[in-house]
Amino acid sequence: MLYAAYEMQRTLLNSASNWAAIGAELLSNPALPMGYFGAGPALASALEVFAHVYEDRGKPLFNVREAKVGGEVFSVSESVVLEKPFGALRHFKREGLPEDAPKLLIVAPMSGHYATLLRGTVARMVENQEVWITDWADAKLVPLAAGGFDLDDYIDYLIEFLHFIGEGTHVLAVCQPSVPAFAATAVMSKLDDPCRPATLTLMGGPIDTRASPTGVNDLAMKKTLGWFASNVIATVPFAYAGSGRKVYPGFLQLAGFISMNLESHMKSHYEMFKHLTTGDQEGSAEQTKKFYDEYLSVCDMTAEFYLQTIEHVFQKHSLPKGEFVHRGVPIDPDAIRDTALLAIEGERDDISGIGQTRAALDLAEHLPAERKKYHLAANVGHYGIFNGSKWRGQIAPVVEEWMRANARIAAPVAALPSDTAEVADPVVEPA
Repeated sequence: MLYAAYEMQRTLLNSASNWAAIGAELLSNPALPMGYFGAGPALASALEVFAHVYEDRGKPLFNVREAKVGGEVFSVSESVVLEKPFGALRHFKREGLPEDAPKLLIVAPMSGHYATLLRGTVARMVENQEVWITDWADAKLVPLAAGGFDLDDYIDYLIEFLHFIGEGTHVLAVCQPSVPAFAATAVMSKLDDPCRPATLTLMGGPIDTRASPTGVNDLAMKKTLGWFASNVIATVPFAYAGSGRKVYPGFLQLAGFISMNLESHMKSHYEMFKHLTTGDQEGSAEQTKKFYDEYLSVCDMTAEFYLQTIEHVFQKHSLPKGEFVHRGVPIDPDAIRDTALLAIEGERDDISGIGQTRAALDLAEHLPAERKKYHLAANVGHYGIFNGSKWRGQIAPVVEEWMRANARIAAPVAALPSDTAEVADPVVEPA
């Protein structure tokens, strides 16, 4: 019923959006006098904002076609190099990139938005690195015959992707995938897998949500797992390829994020309205449109993956407690002995609080101190960690420097230190 009701509402609003767009165009047409006086300009702007909010959206494109490096503009190639039912491995490489450039796997969140939410991350990192990104599928479009997808599968996908890319690959995990990316690194390290990451950068991730709990964490703790299963899990309707699949709908995730910052979103659209009434379509109004084109494009995730994430990441804190398992085998964070870890947090992050990502450095207890680093980005919110001017100018250079400083995978450790050995503090970079 939940999904069917949403589809009916979406259809009605999409129709209204189309009519609003027509009205806005008529009122803005220079051949018609009504747009020049009275309430014409304001009404046209209001209709345009309404049409934009409720227009039908599909999966956005990355559109990373060029990179500017050293004053020169280089073309960027994009291709899918490995495709699986629940996600593809997408590859980006700019023209003229040195043969020895670092290889970077960006792990995008599976949290209701498409991987294109990290378009700015890819655009900045493709300047100096060969980049791959996990392009997760919309669960409502994956047929039931493809089976399920849970946390075990997520970890398996990451390991397979790293094997495909090859040895010496660096990994950058943004937000939610910090937990499975850390787990995959631990699993591969335990097996002395030659394709284990050379470095692992975790950005705004919920490694230990007991540190500085946010509104997202509080909601997950206040409700039981049974409540989530009964109230937010829906069945994909017949109109989609994944008909019959149990999912956590992307529109519910989006509603949750918007409700957390409702005043801010309302203000953004009001500012967009004001810019449109003054004829600023190409300036601030266009920037707001581009952001919301991405932000309002959502996809579904499988019920099993969503419920396991709620249970193990937000309720049981399985990873920091040493109770997280993969395919029935306990995950040992202390197995990470030579993958350099960089934890990045935003000072104003209201989704992953300060300390939640840094906890990863303590879990890798016997990783040498010189292979651990913490960076607190001043005056940066959750999305500013991986997008925007501060990401491009202040945070990305930290990531690049860390990758280059730890580019070579260390030789296997001959003898492991005792559990009682004294471990030095990690490198901490001030904000």
